Amino acid sequence: MQLIKKLFPIMLVMNLVSVSTVFAAQYEEGIHYERVVPAQPTSTVDKVEILEIFWYGCPHCFRFEPFAERLLRKMPENSQFVRLPGIFRPSWENHARAFYAAELLGIFDKIHKPLFSAIHLEKRKMDTEEELADFFSTHGDIDKAEFIKTFKSFAVETRLRRAKTMTSRYGIDGVPAVVVNGKYRVSARGAGSNAEMVKVIRFLVEKENQS
Repeated sequence: MQLIKKLFPIMLVMNLVSVSTVFAAQYEEGIHYERVVPAQPTSTVDKVEILEIFWYGCPHCFRFEPFAERLLRKMPENSQFVRLPGIFRPSWENHARAFYAAELLGIFDKIHKPLFSAIHLEKRKMDTEEELADFFSTHGDIDKAEFIKTFKSFAVETRLRRAKTMTSRYGIDGVPAVVVNGKYRVSARGAGSNAEMVKVIRFLVEKENQS
């Protein structure tokens, strides 16, 4: 009996190490996620950055949105969620402008989800300045002239240039994609599904917190 008592803590530690090893081996670089080379600076100072690259017109991004919301409701320890609009072609630019205009006008929460829904559920393109001005007026209670001024502002232009540069530096070739702490690139294609994508993100945040 005494021997069992002495051995129990050792067995427990071995069990925990075994579980930890299995978990660590569950996701492999080059299979479930890729390394960003070179690593890129983050916008967060003392937290692990979870950066989503998306496009409002992308049906895959629309389907990923509930998973992103779930992640936001229960964020991993010491992490921060950031969004970056992907701009792979000129036709994507107005949606990126709308994203930044909503942030600058302080109405992101009123615009983000409804804009996704308008495009994918109501089948509205929402890709012209006029359509977006009407949308911001209806959903954000923003004067159309104020929206257009912000939409075309230097602040938005600066953010657009940065979004294009960073998308290229991250090595992103499709959306949605998530970059963890400027070091790791995650997609549903590599992870296997949107649900697995979130698990890989959590795994990488834990990895960064332990480094």
